[in-house]
Amino acid sequence: MVESQPSHPNARRLLTRCQDFFADVENLTPGKELEAHLNAHYGPGTAIYEDICSLTRKGIDEGWAANIEIDGAHYRRSKIALPREDTRFFSITTVYMQSDEVFSGQYHSHPYGEINCVVQIDESAELMGIPGPGTHHYPQVRGGALVALFFLPAGRISYGAKPGDPQPASL
Repeated sequence: MVESQPSHPNARRLLTRCQDFFADVENLTPGKELEAHLNAHYGPGTAIYEDICSLTRKGIDEGWAANIEIDGAHYRRSKIALPREDTRFFSITTVYMQSDEVFSGQYHSHPYGEINCVVQIDESAELMGIPGPGTHHYPQVRGGALVALFFLPAGRISYGAKPGDPQPASL
C-alpha cells in the first residue's frame, strides 16, 4: 500500500523534487521528442536530476525505494506516490534492476506514455525501452544496477499487452 504522504523524510524530499519537475512537464506528451527535451534540459548536471538521483540512491540505502521483490533482489519496485493533484496526476514508481547481461522485466504497456528518470547505481548500467503513448515492451537493463523512476500520467500501466502486438503508428 502507498501512503498518502511518504513517512520517511528523504521520501518526502524526493516527492517534493518530483513535484517541481511535474510542474514543468505536466502538459507535455511522453515520447521521443519529450525524451530528447528532457535529456537536454533535465539530464545529468541539472539541479532537479541530481537531487532526484541523490534522494533515490538514499531511498535504496534506507530501504524505502524499490524495496518489494518482483523477481529476486535484482528486480524490485515500490510506489512512491499514486496519481493525485499535487503530483499533477502522475504516479511515481521506483524500479531497481541489476544485471550484467540483458535482463527483461515484466512486459507492459503505457496507455498514456511514461516518463523515465534513470538513476545509475553502476556507471555502466543502461535502461532500454520505449515510453510513448500506447507502446509496450519489456523494460530491460544491462551493464550493472540502476533505478528507474517511472512517472506515469494518471498512473496508467497495463500488463495485458503481448510481445508481437502492433506498436502505435507514431513509432
